[in-house]
Amino acid sequence: KVIEVTPDKLLNLEIPVPPLPVQEEIVRILDTFTSLTAELTAELTAELTARRKQYEYYRDALLTRETKVEVKTLNQISENCDNQRKPVTSGNRVKGEYPYYGASGIVDYVDDYIFDGDYLLVSEDGANLLARSTPIAFSISGKNWVNNHAHILKFKETATRKFVEYYLNSISLEKYISGGAQPKLNQQNLNKIPIPLPPLDVQQRIVNVLDNFDSICTDLKIGLPAEIEARRKQYEYYRDLLLTFASSGNTILSEQNRTDEIKLLQYVFGYAIVRLGEIATYADTRIKAKDIVSSDYVSVENLLQNKQGVNFTDKAPVGDSFIQYVENDILIGNIRPYLKKIWKADRHGGTNADVLAIRIKNSIKDIVSASYLYFQLSSEQFFNYDMQNAKGAKMPRGSKDAVMKYELILPALEEQERIVKILDRFDSLCNDISSGLPAEIEARQKQYDYYRDKLLTFEEKEV
Repeated sequence: KVIEVTPDKLLNLEIPVPPLPVQEEIVRILDTFTSLTAELTAELTAELTARRKQYEYYRDALLTRETKVEVKTLNQISENCDNQRKPVTSGNRVKGEYPYYGASGIVDYVDDYIFDGDYLLVSEDGANLLARSTPIAFSISGKNWVNNHAHILKFKETATRKFVEYYLNSISLEKYISGGAQPKLNQQNLNKIPIPLPPLDVQQRIVNVLDNFDSICTDLKIGLPAEIEARRKQYEYYRDLLLTFASSGNTILSEQNRTDEIKLLQYVFGYAIVRLGEIATYADTRIKAKDIVSSDYVSVENLLQNKQGVNFTDKAPVGDSFIQYVENDILIGNIRPYLKKIWKADRHGGTNADVLAIRIKNSIKDIVSASYLYFQLSSEQFFNYDMQNAKGAKMPRGSKDAVMKYELILPALEEQERIVKILDRFDSLCNDISSGLPAEIEARQKQYDYYRDKLLTFEEKEV
C-alpha cells in the first residue's frame, strides 16, 4: 500500500523544536558522526570490493583449472522440472508463507506451493542474462512456487548442484541466449551448456572454499558486510536517540546500550534520568555466619535513624548465612522506611534480608559515583517514595521492585564528584558541631538540606 503525503499534510506536520543551542549541538554531533561513518564505510567498501575481486579470481581459477575432467551437458547431470512450474498473475495470487520465485529471486509470497526440496533455478529471460548484475543461477530449498521465468533443475548430489550454480554464474552465456530486446535462454540451449565435472569429492571441496569466500563478501552477519551494516545501524541508532530525546524531553533510558546512552545524554543535555535498576542491583552473594566478623554485621536494628549511619556492636549474627555487602554498597533499612536508615559501606561484611544492599553494576561503575548515589538515596524524595510504595500498616516494609524503579538524575561523573565534595563539606560542618549549639546545628542542617536539594535538581544545560 502506497501512503500519499499531500502538501497540506506536509505543511501540518509537527516538528519538535528544542532550544537552539541543543539543536546546534545535536547537528554538530550528527555531522561529525556522519562524516566518520561515511569515511569508514568508504574504506570498508573499498576493502570489500577488493575482496570480491579476489573471490572472483579464485573462483575462476578453481572452476577453469586446466585438468582432464569429464565434460557433461546440463541435461545429462540434472532433471529439468520446467513442465511443473505455474505462472500466476499478481492479481490472482493469494498472500501466504511460501516464496514465489521468478527469474532473479523471490518476487512474492503465496498460500500454496508446487515444489518441495532442493533445486537450482536458472534465469530463462530478462536483461540480467546479459547484464549479470545479480546471479542468474541460485539454489532454493523447501516448499515454494516457481513461475515460468526461471528454469528448474534437480540434482542427485548437493555438491553438484552448488558446483553448477557457481560455474554458471562465472561464465558468459551469450552464445546460448537468443532474442534482442528481451534476452532469452530457452530450455534447448540450456541443455547444451557444457559443464566440466571433476570427481564428486573435488566438487565438494571447491564448493566449500567458494561458500566461505562468498560468505565473507556477502553475508551481513560476518566479515566486512557485517561491519558496514553495523556502522550504518549505529549511526541510525544514535541519530534516532538524539532526535527522540530532543522532541520528547524524555531522558529515561531503555535497556539497550545503557552506558553509551547515559554518556550521550549527559553530554548533550547535561544529565540523564535513570531508574535505579538500570545502574544498580541488589547484592545477592551469600556469606556464612562463621565468616562474618561480628563487628561487621549490619542489621536493621543497628542502622541508625535519620541517615546517621550505623552503630556497630559485637553481637554475633543469628543464622547460617547472610547477604554479603562490600565497600561502597549502600545499605538501606527496609523495615519502616520513614525511619530513614541508610549507610554507605566502608568495609566488607554481612547483613540480613531486612536490609537492602544496593550495589552499582560493574558495567556502569565508570560513570556512577557511589557517594553521589548515596546522597541521592538519602534524600527526602527517595524516602518519601519508598514509604509511598511500602506494604503493611503497623510495620511497613519497602517494596524491592519499586525501589529499583526509583528515578534519579545522573549528571556526568565530574559533576557528580563536584556535588559530592560540596555535600561532604556541609556534612562535616553539621557533624563537627553536633556536640553543642543545638540551634546552630538545626540551622546548619536546614541549610545543608536546602543546598543538597538545589544541587540534586538539574536544568538542561545550555550547550
